[in-house]
Amino acid sequence: MEELKLEHDYCCPGCDTRPQGADLGRRTVIGGIAALAASSLGIAQAKKVKIGTCGQFLCLVPYEVAKRRGYFRELGLDVEIIWAKGGTQALQFMIGGAVDYSATSLDAVLQARQRGAKVVQVASSGRLPLFALATAPKTAGAIQAVKDLAGRTVAVSGLGNADHLMLQYLLKRAGVDPKGVQYATIGTNLFEALKQGQVEAGMVQEPALSLLKEAGGRELVNLMDFNQAKAFMGGPYAFMGLNIRSEEREERAGEIRRIAKAVEKGIQFVQTARANVIVDSLPKELIVGGDRKQLEAIIDRYRRSLYQSSLKLDRDAAERTVDIQQAAGVLPAGFKVDEALDFGILG
Repeated sequence: MEELKLEHDYCCPGCDTRPQGADLGRRTVIGGIAALAASSLGIAQAKKVKIGTCGQFLCLVPYEVAKRRGYFRELGLDVEIIWAKGGTQALQFMIGGAVDYSATSLDAVLQARQRGAKVVQVASSGRLPLFALATAPKTAGAIQAVKDLAGRTVAVSGLGNADHLMLQYLLKRAGVDPKGVQYATIGTNLFEALKQGQVEAGMVQEPALSLLKEAGGRELVNLMDFNQAKAFMGGPYAFMGLNIRSEEREERAGEIRRIAKAVEKGIQFVQTARANVIVDSLPKELIVGGDRKQLEAIIDRYRRSLYQSSLKLDRDAAERTVDIQQAAGVLPAGFKVDEALDFGILG
């Protein structure tokens, strides 16, 4: 059906809502703990590294925790985290040389390679998509399952984006012809459009999902929940990971291992520390104006399902990602996962 476009201001591709007052444009975040470590050890002793990442709350958590708790610094790295407007822009930063690495979804890497970009993913920090399918409050009674979306208007960030592809997969799985659904492309601030009833359902992230449910919306499928992801997709789905320019693989191999080790330590902290302590370890810009207790609850709910303790690439999970993109017609049938992932650096 015809694509419907709605105009909304939004923070950045990759996140559909954010704490009010937080500016998630491109920025450098200087953490307190890491900054103290830098002043005592001397910045000259550490290798400067720039990582561009999407500004979505749950994407940022492992990397920001690793930075602000000094885990990168412990391994001789002075890491600067650049918040981009979504994974595509983070990849563009890296391809153009503005950053050394990008932390994005594998979906973004696969599509970049289809456009000719010489990039590969070398580590995986997230094993599930950061999306849920939910209804608007006013349609929660009428839409109780994915099959009820036939003939409805459903919001996505953009046609061909990861959330759109995932929605098409869920529709087909429920026996709904994706062509029989109208897609409203809103950017990433889907929350307001759903809350106001401008669309009937949408692919959202956190904290938008929690806010929608509070307003009376219905959660249809939450792919951030491991049990639901297993039920709907068959298991883990390779999502967030660390990417490099293909030609720099050899010269950066040792550095990649150090980055992975620091992020793994950050994930271990996220999976074991109290939620309030984790929030204390995040940049104030990510928290300001938001509901702190709600953010703590979000971290507590997803920290064990979203993040994997080892950053080694999972071939089965990556092939599941490729399969879903092939089913959506984005990747050719003969595409091999080894074209986009380097399994040799972390083993």
